[in-house]
Amino acid sequence: MLVDQIPVQLHATDTITHAGVTAALRARPEIRFADGSDEPAVVLVIVERLNEEARQLLRSLHCASCAGVVLVAGEVDDSELLDVVGNGVSAIIRRADATPDTLVRLVKAAAAGEGALPPDLLGRLLSRVSRLQRDVLQPNGWDLAGMSRRETEVLRMVADGFETKEIADKLSYSERTVKSILHDITNRFQLRNRAHAVAFALREGLI
Repeated sequence: MLVDQIPVQLHATDTITHAGVTAALRARPEIRFADGSDEPAVVLVIVERLNEEARQLLRSLHCASCAGVVLVAGEVDDSELLDVVGNGVSAIIRRADATPDTLVRLVKAAAAGEGALPPDLLGRLLSRVSRLQRDVLQPNGWDLAGMSRRETEVLRMVADGFETKEIADKLSYSERTVKSILHDITNRFQLRNRAHAVAFALREGLI
């Protein structure tokens, strides 16, 4: 029976770990190690600690690729969870729990766009997100998507076909304020124009 192989790129902090994981996964029919001729669907990162070098690697992978990232780490502190997830990591496992079967399962989940965290890490992550929402974002009128309430209102009206003057009149803003709000949104999310901003907001469920 033929199995679709997932192209995987491996990063490990030491050569022994790299060689061991390569040997353990090379025989698995679900996995093939990506070479220079194709893009990996999943990047497997194995570190002992999330030091600055590891965080820089995660940031560079997040910026350079759309691949899912599976992180294998000795330990992940609460203070590191949001940073790790924010840098595109979709699955995390502790090194002590990383068997070949588990790694294959996480690689398959990441390739399918799914997330996977140990239950205790998931609970701690949700707790930190809740505190962030309560203590930082809500007092400043922001949501987790990085949008303020007035930005959401303006984008919804643009999506409904209202012109700048109409939006300003309905929300009791100046036209300059409306233009400034839209300019801030397009700059923050690196969007090309209003139509792109609306399409992005609809796709991401922001409006």
